[in-house]
Amino acid sequence: MTITRLQRTAAAAAALAFPASLAFFAPQAQAEAPAEPYGPACSSVPAEGAGSLEGMAKDPVATAASNNPELSTLVSAVEKAGLVDTLNNAKNITVFAPTNDAFDKIPQADLEALLNDKAELTKVLTYHVVGEKVTTQQMEDGTFKTLEGSDLTTKGSGTAFTVNDSSKIVCGNVPTANATVNLVDTVLMPPS
Repeated sequence: MTITRLQRTAAAAAALAFPASLAFFAPQAQAEAPAEPYGPACSSVPAEGAGSLEGMAKDPVATAASNNPELSTLVSAVEKAGLVDTLNNAKNITVFAPTNDAFDKIPQADLEALLNDKAELTKVLTYHVVGEKVTTQQMEDGTFKTLEGSDLTTKGSGTAFTVNDSSKIVCGNVPTANATVNLVDTVLMPPS
C-alpha cells in the first residue's frame, strides 16, 4: 500500500511538473508580448481615467485619442476629415500621432488652411497611419507603406526613434483596442 501511495504521489508531481516545463520551451510567446510604452511625453499622459495609458488600451484608436488631452488638435483634425469610423474600425494599425505641440509648430495660417481643406487634411492624416502593427524592433531601421500610399521611414534603438529623420517619438508603443500609437513631436507631411 505504501508503494501505491508513493506511485500516486510521483504521478501527481509529474503531472504538475509537465505543464510547468512546457513554459520553459515557449520563449516565442514571451518575445511577442508588446513592450511597455516609453518616452518622455508618456509622463504627461493622465495617470488614470479614459485618457490614461490603461484607459486608452480599452478603446479603439480615435476614441482613445479623444480621451487624451495631448491629442486634442489631432482629434479635431480627424473629425474634420471624417476619419473617426475608419480609424476605429481598422485592425492592427500603427498610428504616428502628432501631439498638440507638433501642430503648434505649424504657422497658424498654414494650419487653418490645412484644417479647411478636407482632401489635403485626409492625405496628411492618413500619411500618419501604417496598415499593420509595427513593433519597436521593426522601427530600428524600417520603411512602411502608409494608408496615404507613400512610405515613411523610422530609425533608432531602445527608446529613441525618429520618423522621416525629422519627427521624434515622444511616447511610443501606446496600445489601444485596435492600434499601436506612437506620439510624435512633428506633423509628418507626405511627399508631394
